[in-house]
Amino acid sequence: MTDSMTYEEARAELATVVERLESGGSTLEQSLALWERGEELAAICQRWLDAARARLSPPEA
Repeated sequence: MTDSMTYEEARAELATVVERLESGGSTLEQSLALWERGEELAAICQRWLDAARARLSPPEA
C-alpha cells in the first residue's frame, strides 16, 4: 500500500506515471486517474524528504 512504500518505490512509480501522461493516448478519465495517482506519489516522496530533512537539521534552541 502507499503508506508502506519506500521513497525509491514511490519515485519510480511517479516516473512511470509521468511517462504515461507525457506519451498521450489516454482517455480523459485515464489521464485524470494517472494525475491523481501522481499527486499521491509526489506527496509520499515529499513526506520522505521532509522526514530526512528533519533528521539532518540541528535541534532548535
